[in-house]
Amino acid sequence: MGNPLFGNGGNNNVFGPFGGAMNFMNQFNQFRQGIQGNPQQMVQNMLQNGQMSQEQFNQLSNMANQIMPFMRR
Repeated sequence: MGNPLFGNGGNNNVFGPFGGAMNFMNQFNQFRQGIQGNPQQMVQNMLQNGQMSQEQFNQLSNMANQIMPFMRR
């Protein structure tokens, strides 16, 4: 089984070894466009009403900080 990040090992992918990464970015952009409202406020509400623990919030916050440069395109 190939690496999921690079598609089917890069062998059958028309974009070569970067096809999986391109697919990921396309999916990420679709996700980003589907967000309704203020994502930060949505997460704060989840923390406040117990749908998310403080540890989960911290993990999500760290991930968000890592991907912010890609969000500002």
